[in-house]
Amino acid sequence: MNSFESLWDYRARVSDLYREMRQGHAARPLEAAEVCRRFRAGRDALFADHPQTALDEAQRQTFKGLDYFDYDPSLRFELSVDAEVEPEVLEFHLSQDGVARARRFGRIHFALAGQRCTLSLFWLLGYGGGVYLPFRDSTSGRETYGGGRYLLDTIKHADLGRNGDRIVVDFNYAYNPSCSYNSRWVCPPTPQENELSVPIRAGEKTLRV
Repeated sequence: MNSFESLWDYRARVSDLYREMRQGHAARPLEAAEVCRRFRAGRDALFADHPQTALDEAQRQTFKGLDYFDYDPSLRFELSVDAEVEPEVLEFHLSQDGVARARRFGRIHFALAGQRCTLSLFWLLGYGGGVYLPFRDSTSGRETYGGGRYLLDTIKHADLGRNGDRIVVDFNYAYNPSCSYNSRWVCPPTPQENELSVPIRAGEKTLRV
């Protein structure tokens, strides 16, 4: 299997994980923590064994699983998209891949710790495109990766699903971008408008080495 076939296989396995997670939440909503545990176990297996893992060889030798916060059902939301936004195009300069561009197409609003929070949704421009939802919070740079985490990146199959006209936003599935693990990777920065002042202790923590 060459590198392109291997990456194709990796993407297919990630897609399977998200599909099984969405189906699990729909079929067994009272077993949400177990659905999340299975998802995380599948992701750990990809990191440990797949040729396209984000980890380098030294990290793989000592890898014992990604570190997560405990599942918190209060951090799962089904939200309407507020489309009354300025459709600004943001540019991200990536050292190896040139300029990545994303258009703001909506916002979501929710409450955490008694505070009203807002995150912008972006559509990655280019062939096919996809939804992109990064964020930072007050755990960033302390308990979680300083550059922020991702909730949605549908080009790479990170899709939490929908319920009718509402989108699922579940911070228990927040994950680190590849650049959080080692310098081999370069990732777009989190836009300032998606920086939250509240802590979100859900999803992936900083990798322990």
